[in-house]
Amino acid sequence: MNQPQNPAQQHPQPEFPAQDQPHPGWTGPMDPPPDHGERSYRGSGRLEGRKAVITGGDSGIGRAVALAFAREGADVLFTHLDEEKEEARETVRWVEDAGRRAVPVSCDIREEANCRSLVEQAVAEFDRIDILVNNAAYQMSQPEGIEAISTEQFDRVMRTNLYGMFWLSKFALPHIPEGGSIINSTSVQAYKPSPHLLDYAMTKGAIVTFTQGLAQMLADRGVRVNAVAPGPVWTPLIPATLPDTVEFGKQAPLGRPAQPAEMAPAYVFLASPEASFITAEIVNATGGTPLP
Repeated sequence: MNQPQNPAQQHPQPEFPAQDQPHPGWTGPMDPPPDHGERSYRGSGRLEGRKAVITGGDSGIGRAVALAFAREGADVLFTHLDEEKEEARETVRWVEDAGRRAVPVSCDIREEANCRSLVEQAVAEFDRIDILVNNAAYQMSQPEGIEAISTEQFDRVMRTNLYGMFWLSKFALPHIPEGGSIINSTSVQAYKPSPHLLDYAMTKGAIVTFTQGLAQMLADRGVRVNAVAPGPVWTPLIPATLPDTVEFGKQAPLGRPAQPAEMAPAYVFLASPEASFITAEIVNATGGTPLP
């Protein structure tokens, strides 16, 4: 029997070693290494036979969700960027280790045609999409202020975080049966924006609105739409996009960042039959930071 633990001490606490990576970042060099639930997550058949599509499933929260979904009985198709192929192989390994199908797809969701092709491939592989997780995101810290946010960066943030989510939801919907679920990844940044992540925070606020509006639109079609709002989470995006990782997560009341494994259960719950009366909801997983 697992003994209860103090959540503030359950995973590594800052200060962390100084570390910097080029974008998009990789799991291997991270210190401490992220926990995706490889040794801890135990499934109980809550998603048996389901077919899931997850964007950004090669690392971080996406990998943890893919692993958890697989251990709950779901087959998983997930996206990654070309430069993340090695990371994607590790996700495949864990999904297949759970006895489920893993389909990695190199896909830049900033392009509408790519999103359409992704849905077509998922339908060809699985015949349907029971769960769509819009998780892929891009951020880049600009402590110098709004003047430092180039149009190129702004466009990349908007197209990755919003356009891709919109297109995939639109194209997947005809293939999502009654009882299906769309789950979006928003952020504490939607409610408490950090100035150096201005453009990223904008998109996360929009994801909250999109989630709540689409949920109402699809209620009579039997498709639920929810979102998870993580606080600081220890993923490769952090050393790849923030100038200082030494005290990352220290601002949370629990005094540390979350591990990806701590986010996955929220996605499993929202996708599962246990959440049948939950739609238009934002599940806050912030380590104690109060949100509206």
